[in-house]
Amino acid sequence: MKTQIINLLKKHTKLKEVILEIPPSPELGDYAFPCFQLAKKEKKNPAEIAANLAAKIKLIKGVEKVQPTGPYLNFFLDKSINSEFILSSILKPKKPKRGKNKKKIVIESPGPNTNKPLHLGHLRNMVLGISIKNLQEAAGNKAILVDIINDRGIHIAKSVLAYSLYGNNKKPDKKPDHFIGDFYVLFSKKAAENPELENEAHKLLQKYEAKDKATLSLFKRMNVWAIQGFNQTYKRVGIKIQKAYLESQNYERGREIVLNGLKKGVFQKNKEGSIIVNLEGEGLGEKVLLRADGTSIYITQDIYIAIKRYNDFHMDKMLYIVGSEQIYHFKVLFKTLELLGYKFARNYFHLPYGMVYLPEGKIKSREGKIVDADSLLDQMHTLAEKEIRKRYKTLSKKEIQKRSEIIAQSAIKFFLLKYDPLKDFTFFPEKSISFEGDTGPYIQYTSARASSILRKARTFKPAFNFTEEVEQKIINHLSRFQETVGEAAGKYSPHLIAHYSLDLAHLFNEFYHKYPVLTAEKAIKESRLTLVKATNNILKASLELMGIKPLEKM
Repeated sequence: MKTQIINLLKKHTKLKEVILEIPPSPELGDYAFPCFQLAKKEKKNPAEIAANLAAKIKLIKGVEKVQPTGPYLNFFLDKSINSEFILSSILKPKKPKRGKNKKKIVIESPGPNTNKPLHLGHLRNMVLGISIKNLQEAAGNKAILVDIINDRGIHIAKSVLAYSLYGNNKKPDKKPDHFIGDFYVLFSKKAAENPELENEAHKLLQKYEAKDKATLSLFKRMNVWAIQGFNQTYKRVGIKIQKAYLESQNYERGREIVLNGLKKGVFQKNKEGSIIVNLEGEGLGEKVLLRADGTSIYITQDIYIAIKRYNDFHMDKMLYIVGSEQIYHFKVLFKTLELLGYKFARNYFHLPYGMVYLPEGKIKSREGKIVDADSLLDQMHTLAEKEIRKRYKTLSKKEIQKRSEIIAQSAIKFFLLKYDPLKDFTFFPEKSISFEGDTGPYIQYTSARASSILRKARTFKPAFNFTEEVEQKIINHLSRFQETVGEAAGKYSPHLIAHYSLDLAHLFNEFYHKYPVLTAEKAIKESRLTLVKATNNILKASLELMGIKPLEKM
């Protein structure tokens, strides 16, 4: 309907682009066309233009009336026709098709280091990755999740050195990435007592890059353990990586590219002997690409992996989900790739995200003051289990555990997604698990409530007789779902879906508390069941876009 109104306005105004707004009040219609953009062109008052257009435009099917209100031209939709169209399309949805203009998007997430377990920041990264992939696919694009495993570097050398000195060659006696993380913390404690350990760690990294067999073997052994632990957490959270790139397998090729760039004069050496790229003209200063001692840094391998990924996938866009502290890094990376002649770098984007704090403050992994992802998931599972046991006394142990895990992940995922990615915030576990308020479990509970109504009704014949204001508000909100999905996909902004689903849940609960469904007279009952079913379909779809499983019963 919106598209038809836009086409109608294009015909009468000769504008190439027409923007419709949602009026602040239902009394002003369903869509409003601001006439300011025509004022300069026609050299008339916007209110006069709105009045002239209202007189000229012939009503089309689905539009009840067109009315000028000051500088706006307001369109009032035929409620019965549009309610039937909107709800019918939700009850029988069509799967998105990849058209000619659809894109292949490769998304990097979460990019851990093999010296410690995944933490709360990685959880935010994974949740963003899952939701952005789902949104791209809902918009008809092909989305591919890839990972970068940083399994080589000074931080990894520190945990390896600590293991070689204090590990007594033992195997993991706990989840393997946690086992590795203990040695990273141990290194920091020992280095505080003996600063020479820092130099020993650098020497160990040099031995690694010199391909000392014993060093390579030890790094590989510990990295395998760490990755095994990561994969367990990935599976639990529901992130499915199509291809993981290991830094250890790619950094040398990155070094070759940097050395070749030096020969061609793209890069230079600074007075310390490090190879740098000079981006002062871009306002980015000078950036070291290869240390004077010949060892690589993150950007060394990032240059090659960026090229390799394009060769692997030939994607239309590459999206790096990485913390906001790396904004400068990615500006340099993309500009460096362009200097090397890789035009595809113009379609490489960095989606930065802010810090997640806990009530205790900032996490510090090297000091062991960190809430890792697994412990937080376990904590949320325990909180969810307590809530379920309070509400249900007869559920089986197996069902309690199943629901607890789904609700726990809903609480975490929704809380992490409801903020704009760039925003810093504090995560409150107890608040996030509440069945009431702006939470994932609240939306799940609303969906379960709708499912309960539909189970009790068993069957119904779709009907479209709606007279109550809140019913129409729900229908209007449902009509904006696809538009919201498109906007969230285009802006890589899952928080738009989070807020959309919250608003829908609030509207549905207002309707639920005001109006009977199953006890209403037949014609009204079937219309309300139609509305309940359509609302539940969209609530479930919204949850799934966020990587959250809906529940039939809470």
